[in-house]
Amino acid sequence: MQVSINNPIQATWIFISIFLLALLFSIKPQKANKDNNNKGFFPIVLTQELKGLAILAVVFSHIGYFLAYQHEFLFPLTVLAGVGVNIFLFLSGLGLTISSFKKDLSVWSFYKQRLLKLFVPFWLILILFFTADYFFLNINYSWQFISKAFLGIFTTADLYHDVNSPLWYFTLILFYYAIFPLVFSKKRAWFSAIMLFAIPYLILRQNPEVLQNIIGMYKVHLVAFPLGVFTVWLFSKRDFTELINLIKKDSIVSWIIKNLGKIVRFIFMIGLLFFINYFAFHAGIGEKYYVEEFISIITSIAIIILFALKKFEFRLLSLFGVYSYEIYLLHWPIMYRYDFLYKFISGWLATIIYLILFLVFGLVLRKVSDKLLKLV
Repeated sequence: MQVSINNPIQATWIFISIFLLALLFSIKPQKANKDNNNKGFFPIVLTQELKGLAILAVVFSHIGYFLAYQHEFLFPLTVLAGVGVNIFLFLSGLGLTISSFKKDLSVWSFYKQRLLKLFVPFWLILILFFTADYFFLNINYSWQFISKAFLGIFTTADLYHDVNSPLWYFTLILFYYAIFPLVFSKKRAWFSAIMLFAIPYLILRQNPEVLQNIIGMYKVHLVAFPLGVFTVWLFSKRDFTELINLIKKDSIVSWIIKNLGKIVRFIFMIGLLFFINYFAFHAGIGEKYYVEEFISIITSIAIIILFALKKFEFRLLSLFGVYSYEIYLLHWPIMYRYDFLYKFISGWLATIIYLILFLVFGLVLRKVSDKLLKLV
């Protein structure tokens, strides 16, 4: 159930202070070209950091806007939930495309490898919460709902009544995974990106009755996944990379990078921070869905560029990034249906403990899932 936070503004400042200290102490200099995680145009280290930022944005938003009665709690950490979802979708499209460029898989092999990694931890979480809801809360779900749930089909996102409302996102990402191997082509990855946008867009244009309760959330997240696919194609083009190398070598930009590189980088990063800050608070919520989507996408891109430019790693974000999928699957029911902290202790302390527990639960879920996957 929803909770009341004592002194929400004070609790927010205490939490933010502790969280920022932890973030600063977790900073680690990047060792370019010495670690495989730092190689490539989009290194794994960067991906994990962005996933960590995205899942924390989602969790903070769920706490501040939907779990706590007082929306001041955790503000302004609560304003980037939509951006967090778009970052996840962008990274999913980017990751699948990079993998597909490196390794050819048949459609069946793709489904077997990729979908099982999605479904196994997902099924474990469903079993856990369906069972817990039945025995501890006396909640009965229809067999029709349970069957659809295990297939990954969620047509509502009711935070207070669904078994696990954030799973609306699972249905969307499952759809992308289902059509990706059918439309993807190495030679025409740009066209694949267009198709990955056009197919769901045309479906939603029909306003299907079954999606009426969720269609608005889908409409504001249609660009990010195909954009991730398009980005890989763009950086794989020789002409594009040659153009970038030419700019670096034979222009005024080269001189600026060589002589004023650190200053320019710093000024540009500060500019990005102001840009992100502005659009985080002017996100277009309540306007046309394409306005909200555009603002969310440009904010996401700005965050990705900002993280790519920095010369250090936030290990705390990377840690949350490693278990971001598991945390996404389990965080909301634990806090809303089975809360055992906010009712009894200060909001800032409860939030810290929950974040630690989510990492522990995520680790356990990952270990169990990996063991089950080895049996397949």
